[in-house]
Amino acid sequence: MDIELLLNNLTNPTLLFFGLGMLARILKSDLEIPADSSKFISLYLLFSIGFKGGQELSHGHFTFEIVNAILFGLLIASMIPVYTFFILKRKLGIADAGAIAAAYGSVSAVTFVAASSFLESNQHTYGGHMVAIMALMESPAIIIGVFLMMRYDREQKSSFSIRKILRHSLTNGSVFLIMGSLLIGFLADAKQAEGIRPFTTDIFKGFLAIFLLEMGMVTAQRLGAFLKYGWYLPIFGILIPAFNGCLVALASGLVTADPGTRFMFAILAAGASYIAVPAAMRMAAPKADPGLYIPMALGVTFPFNISIGMVLYWTIIQLS
Repeated sequence: MDIELLLNNLTNPTLLFFGLGMLARILKSDLEIPADSSKFISLYLLFSIGFKGGQELSHGHFTFEIVNAILFGLLIASMIPVYTFFILKRKLGIADAGAIAAAYGSVSAVTFVAASSFLESNQHTYGGHMVAIMALMESPAIIIGVFLMMRYDREQKSSFSIRKILRHSLTNGSVFLIMGSLLIGFLADAKQAEGIRPFTTDIFKGFLAIFLLEMGMVTAQRLGAFLKYGWYLPIFGILIPAFNGCLVALASGLVTADPGTRFMFAILAAGASYIAVPAAMRMAAPKADPGLYIPMALGVTFPFNISIGMVLYWTIIQLS
């Protein structure tokens, strides 16, 4: 276990703001984030993640290995929410199962950054196209999550149709924005894109800190809904990421021989989104309880991955 890495990430200012948000609710502070501001920040984060991913994708040359890597990433992001949803819906409501499935099918950008530091400390690198793959993996999980919620929601089952679900999934505001931003980032001229870099990149962590401040308040406020399920959800939040990460650590050898790139694939599979998916589910699934999927992703899965998970996945890759 890399204690220094664990401490560095737990003292990340953005994560500390999450703790501040929880403390504000526990102490019953009157601190609030205006609803309109909160929605704007959610949209900004989706826009920034998508645009930067598109830019990274445009800078590289498409090789056979990169195309295979992209397809592999999309497959991971599409498969994980499916079996996760069917496991969860036996215990949870459809909306909650769909939102959690989307979170675990999507990726954690902060875990991705921590994994980069892990590789750097071990004197390893990874393919630059993985940043674009990370952004590409956000949308399929959200689409699949929304698709499954609409398919199995009793209130909408009578009007169910594949065409309707696909249309609503793809035109949902959050999905449309991140996919559109990805396309624009890919098509945009690099010099022109530099003109908005201060907005897309430089202030990202500041907005992320405010977003996590609010998420901390929401999590603390709804923590009771999470705790009433006992040990089921905390155990799920460890076992499923561990399974996903270990499986992909092995399977990624089919698309690349580079240990660093394989490791990043494992991290993307094991991570759970607490930025893009909560921002998306706020609009796409208002019935889903953020007091479930946010504490699971940020309070259980994230600490597991940056402490035990990274060492586990790296060891598997080194031995395979």
